[in-house]
Amino acid sequence: MHFEPDSVSAGDPGTDAILAARAHARPSISCVIPCRNEAGNLDLLLPRLRAVLEPLTPAWEIILVDDGSTDDTPQRLAAWTQQPGIRALELSRNFGKEAALTAGLQAACGEVVVMLDADLQHEPELIPTLLEKWREGADSVYAVRSSRADESLFKRLGARGFYALVNAGDRVKIPPNAGDFRLMDRAVVEALLALPERNRFMKGLYAWVGFRAVAVPYMPAARAAGRTHFRPMRLVNFALDGLIGFSTWPLRLLTLTGFTLAMLAFGYGLFLVVEYLRHGHRISGWTTIVVGIMFSAGLQLVSLGVVGEYVGRIFEEVKRRPLYIVKRRRGQGLGE
Repeated sequence: MHFEPDSVSAGDPGTDAILAARAHARPSISCVIPCRNEAGNLDLLLPRLRAVLEPLTPAWEIILVDDGSTDDTPQRLAAWTQQPGIRALELSRNFGKEAALTAGLQAACGEVVVMLDADLQHEPELIPTLLEKWREGADSVYAVRSSRADESLFKRLGARGFYALVNAGDRVKIPPNAGDFRLMDRAVVEALLALPERNRFMKGLYAWVGFRAVAVPYMPAARAAGRTHFRPMRLVNFALDGLIGFSTWPLRLLTLTGFTLAMLAFGYGLFLVVEYLRHGHRISGWTTIVVGIMFSAGLQLVSLGVVGEYVGRIFEEVKRRPLYIVKRRRGQGLGE
């Protein structure tokens, strides 16, 4: 399968015409917002978002994806979808943020699509800046944290280590400190939706599809209400999904480690032969033997675990279950 969208890139015959058309365009805009237990934030976010969208374009929609909320979020969505331009997708259970984002992208009809969180850390007032970069020729405009000083030491070190590991290869470079707050041209959205995998690490997919991407620095605001769902262990699992989904270096590291240990064992064996020829037979220390066996066994179990992670994801992919299930749709947006 291949994908050949219309995009703005250097060398295309129609690039100048496309840029000229974009320069004064007022494209239709779809905003995709995943929600999980965000009842306390919706009444604050949606008026601000509407106030930003209405001067930008006459054709806009806001798509709210309820990802298995257990608070009053469904009731607040039902009330807001009585307003024109606001739609809601209620998933049958919690499928995860990546699935909720994909559901919103599949429902979006706008010429450009903006994705942002419901907790007001992604301020709607930055959208005009993102749109201006699109008018200048960018296909994807993503917001990048200008600082992580407000985060815990664990999260700062974890983020630094994750990006260093996942970008260690030369296949896909994921921009450090970039999240889901971004604006994408319709061509980018269609390319993302053409990717068939079920284990979707969206940060990696944004980078994988390519196109001309431009970064805009920003500093996330404080969360308005509620609490984050990304606890330390969930962040670790999220990082593991990214590493396995967009890098094969863990498997290569195991190969390198095995080769190194084999060379060390060969060298040690050669040393023992020389010692025997020079000094005769000596009884080896049992401690060395036991430690060596335990180290070797532990390394084998770790190796099986790493291979098992890749096999587990293959198992998930071949079952080809739906990425999500929509229980209810509310409201009307573009094209409805």
